[in-house]
Amino acid sequence: MALSSSSYSPFCCKCPSTSSSPYSSSRHSFRSSIHLNIPKNRKFKVHSKLPKAKIFPRAGMKSSSVSLPPLPEQRIMVGCGTVSTDYLASVAAFPQPDEKIRSTALQVQGGGNVGNALTGAARLGLNPRIISKVANDAPGRGILAELEADGVDTSYIVVSETGNSPFTYVIVDTQMKTRTCIHSPGTPPMIPEDLPASTLLSALTGARVVYFDGRLPQIALMVAKEATRRELPILVDAERKREGLDQLLTMADYVVCSAKFPQAWTEAPSIASALLAMVLRLPRLKFVIVTLGEAGCIMLEKHMQETTEGEILDVNIVLESLQKKAKGLNSNLPISVSSEVGSLEAAGIGKIYGRLLVGTAEAIPPSELVDTTGAGDGFIGSVLYALIASMPPERMLPFAAKVAAAGCRALGARTGLPYRSDSQLVTYL
Repeated sequence: MALSSSSYSPFCCKCPSTSSSPYSSSRHSFRSSIHLNIPKNRKFKVHSKLPKAKIFPRAGMKSSSVSLPPLPEQRIMVGCGTVSTDYLASVAAFPQPDEKIRSTALQVQGGGNVGNALTGAARLGLNPRIISKVANDAPGRGILAELEADGVDTSYIVVSETGNSPFTYVIVDTQMKTRTCIHSPGTPPMIPEDLPASTLLSALTGARVVYFDGRLPQIALMVAKEATRRELPILVDAERKREGLDQLLTMADYVVCSAKFPQAWTEAPSIASALLAMVLRLPRLKFVIVTLGEAGCIMLEKHMQETTEGEILDVNIVLESLQKKAKGLNSNLPISVSSEVGSLEAAGIGKIYGRLLVGTAEAIPPSELVDTTGAGDGFIGSVLYALIASMPPERMLPFAAKVAAAGCRALGARTGLPYRSDSQLVTYL
């Protein structure tokens, strides 16, 4: 059963203003921004700064006939997590043990989930601030310079005079279209003393959403608690089980998961029932998305129940119906199909009032598929933009899939991330 026009929507930003959360069901406000000018030659430890389906968008729309919408007036966001240097090597085939091979392409660029997602968000028009840590070494300086060049505010990155910056070796198998990552964390690790209260408050001032990639658990919990106190919405990337992630999830308004996480975390028998279990276990959660690579994504959105009338539908059957509908549309471009809002249940788990959405991935020709590194980060950067731009889920999922697909057409997580002005994004914005 569909909600009325006065129904709750987590994407609504037009309610009376007294809270700092733009996605609160009752109120929101925006604090003024404080920008800290930090010298480039930093020599200090811490910067002082079954349903009927709805399909979107229609395949075949010509982007040239659509102009770019205006950017949101308030578009500051904060990301907390790991940044790194990625050493990417393409190989004809993944090496066997004790085998010596040559790379076919090599690239060195910034990486790390939060760094990639915020780079994508900045290219789409947001003003991201990043909380992380690097060392005062050549890779660390390169990480800062690359982020700053893309418009990411690095004033809140801690720079250690000792140790080493994080880095990752990435082996891209061009035959199997896979990538293998070997990560080395930075030293010394970021600790609570690295983030004074005044710095944390400054970082969150004016922010509309806060994003966590699940790393830096102590710091993430500090930031999340303050964001919750300020009623700022929180998005968490649940890639895999990590230290502190469970507590972070209890404060999340939005969660984006990897394919295996929902069932691993809930021990539910299916993806659909696992998503429903997550929504039931996490009372603040407004939606959860699971990304499935070339199989697209699934989103479960919770609504405030306005009626007890209507049929209760099995969430697994609803998902199967939507996936069949999406497949039948046979579109090479990303689309989404949505159920009506109603009661969804999973046997032995419970029920919620909400709807399911299925988003398809772009069908990338094999000749154009280069590297899937960072595809999920590009997807999340797009979701962050969608939240701040009040983009409805029907548009958000194809938009995020389009951005992720663009990133897969180049080596590395950031090379292919599109800019807002990219003609291929016009239809989706």
